[in-house]
Amino acid sequence: MNILVINCGSSSLKFQVIDTETSECIAKGLCERIGIDGVITYENLRVKSGKIKTETQIEDHKKAISLVLDALTDAGTGVIKSLKEIGAVGHRIVHGGEKFTKSVIIDEDVIEAIREVSDLAPLHNPANLTGILACRALMPDTPMVAVFDTAFHQTMPAKAYMYAIPWKYYDEYKIRRYGFHGTSHSYVSKEVAKYLGKKPEELKTIVCHLGNGASVSAVEYGKCVDTSMGLTPLEGLIMGTRSGDLDPAVVDYIAGKEGISAYEVDQILNKESGVYALSGNLSSDFRDLWKARHEGNRKAELALEAWAYRVAKYVGAYVAAMNGVDVICFTAGVGENDWEARALVYHYLGYLGIEFDEEKNAATRGEIAEISKPGSKVKVMVFPTNEELAIAKETYALVTE
Repeated sequence: MNILVINCGSSSLKFQVIDTETSECIAKGLCERIGIDGVITYENLRVKSGKIKTETQIEDHKKAISLVLDALTDAGTGVIKSLKEIGAVGHRIVHGGEKFTKSVIIDEDVIEAIREVSDLAPLHNPANLTGILACRALMPDTPMVAVFDTAFHQTMPAKAYMYAIPWKYYDEYKIRRYGFHGTSHSYVSKEVAKYLGKKPEELKTIVCHLGNGASVSAVEYGKCVDTSMGLTPLEGLIMGTRSGDLDPAVVDYIAGKEGISAYEVDQILNKESGVYALSGNLSSDFRDLWKARHEGNRKAELALEAWAYRVAKYVGAYVAAMNGVDVICFTAGVGENDWEARALVYHYLGYLGIEFDEEKNAATRGEIAEISKPGSKVKVMVFPTNEELAIAKETYALVTE
């Protein structure tokens, strides 16, 4: 079955078509600048004809999805002959609140429930909903599935997800830790178990999803028991432009000193902080930071060291939370491709009895690899994530059960 995977942002739309029989992506692309002077990029991976980039007016998400469907069925460059070859559509939804603990087939009740928790993800859920409604209008007979970033983390116990603030804020506003990147954490923890010839229920796994946005999760015997992101993706690790953990009083203090609102401080903590800020506003791209560090830039060095230190602290905390660990996985853009960043984190973890293979680590980029030596008490893996494939698999499972 061909599954169309849709990931809608406020002004963009990513898409892939995945053949579930082979697990291959057969077409992919991106609609950008929706509502402005739009651009659609499309690539047919079956014929490897390269990317086709077209500038065109994209008034709204319905128009974007119409362009996607036209590209997929184009007589010359399309990957399918008709929309009947799309068996289902899987939609990435950022926030499911407490209601959704797994992926679900979309109906009117699901749409309303997603709308109800939109205040928990005001930048994402409304855009996700727009994509759903646009798809349903253009493909009314095609089943659609919502796959939630937060769902995998709903197995966390209350001791892990509750904040120590008055109960009314949970009772009335559902303020708690939710966690994100759940599709990635779920996929990697399950696939690494399969790779090692184990069942997820046999392993204590720590997944380090390290990209521009980053999070760590503790997966005990197949279930998430803790994760670093919180009510929003701002909590936890130092990220590309996000601050991660800090004293909450900082918000009021900066607001008072600068004469700005709490919202404006929130924007600073999300978009102007992280390694970008620590490096002296040099870059949020780790390639730029490593280049600068090797040239003697002390702020770039601090940014990288602080980033690795925070990752290692969370790994250590989750070893304690699970009373042990069997495998530590590095995934996402930095985790999969930056051997120096992985080495920085590893050097804090010798107490776990890890025997790290420095040469294998340095040679590994974007591929599955065990970068600990045989006999190491804890296995350390690089394991590429594939959130689109995970969404496609969950969609297929739901529409064929």
